[in-house]
Amino acid sequence: MTSEATADAPDDEREPEAPPRVGLGVIAREWGRIGCTGFGGPPTHIALLRQLCVQRRGWISASEFEDGIAATNLLPGPASTQLAIFTAWRLRGTPGALIGGLCFIVPGLVLILALAALFLAGDPPLWVLGAAAGAGAAVAAVAVQAAVALVPAGWKRAGDRPAARARWVGYVLAGGAAAASAGPWLVLVLVAAGLVEMGVRARPAVPRPGGRAAWPVPLALAVPAAGGLGALAWVAFKVGALSYGGGFVIIPLMQADAVDRYHWMSDGQFLNAVALGQITPGPVVQTVAVVGYAAAGLGGGLLAAAVAFAPSFLMVIRGGPRFDQLRGSAAVQGFFTGAGPAVIGAIAGSSIPLALVLRHGWQFGVLAAAAVWLLGLKRGVVGALLGAGALGIVAASAGWPVT
Repeated sequence: MTSEATADAPDDEREPEAPPRVGLGVIAREWGRIGCTGFGGPPTHIALLRQLCVQRRGWISASEFEDGIAATNLLPGPASTQLAIFTAWRLRGTPGALIGGLCFIVPGLVLILALAALFLAGDPPLWVLGAAAGAGAAVAAVAVQAAVALVPAGWKRAGDRPAARARWVGYVLAGGAAAASAGPWLVLVLVAAGLVEMGVRARPAVPRPGGRAAWPVPLALAVPAAGGLGALAWVAFKVGALSYGGGFVIIPLMQADAVDRYHWMSDGQFLNAVALGQITPGPVVQTVAVVGYAAAGLGGGLLAAAVAFAPSFLMVIRGGPRFDQLRGSAAVQGFFTGAGPAVIGAIAGSSIPLALVLRHGWQFGVLAAAAVWLLGLKRGVVGALLGAGALGIVAASAGWPVT
């Protein structure tokens, strides 16, 4: 920890009118460090960024940082990645956003592609197959835990009115049912929930959102490319542009495309991809790099990652100056008040198809153990997946089926 005078000052006493001019080399070093050590998903990423920008360096005020969290959560895409881009943009504009965002993303991307090469090899060692089968078995429990973690804030946002809370429950159920059964059409349910809530809250004085809230609809309805790199780029773009509320919400969409439509991966390999997205630093959205690797090798992995993260950079760099206006829009707030609980339901509902693809009895035992670890003991995701992988290695060594 540094010895700057600002380090010991209370957060609410540091309200700079403008952020200091931070060197691009400093941004590269600090955001790269977070990219290397950010195991544990968005909560860890947010905590590390707050510690750096607010508590340790005093570059950004506490209130502005919280506003940044709120604003990036209103955007589709990986919210913690967008927060990393936003904080770097706040310090050095577009160059800072590009360097900070890339340095945050690249370490996890390099690691997940290296692991993809190992796990998707044509003839991987037995212990690798066991670790993959074990970690994949725990993924459904991770999805449920991710949804449960979002419930308190979402319930609070619904307010105290019985009608609003009843709609909240309805949106959750709709999202869960869609994730369990609708696959790539899940996004339509999320958008519909947002539009319904926006309509309920609409008043004559409230301006229409100009179609911004419904922009994912044409994306979901568009005809996908026939195959090849065009199809991969299209799938990656949907992942990056439609992942409201966290990476797990796009798991059913990605699974439908990667496994059922284009047959780039088996169900088991897709579970492995999701597990790798959880145990590596960086957002769950980096799972798409494993899908890209399965589809077209290293080039496909890099293409998928580039396309998936491009919307986040564009939205933050182009929209950063208008974040306050975005947060103040009653129409936008209404849309996300409806879409938010549908996202929670979708994340929970994604656990059903993830569990249904398990093939061996011992995997269900691993799933149950992971559920106890995550939901009963409230322990970490990385520990759950590493432990599940270790159990898979034991199963493979005992001669139990792993493929």
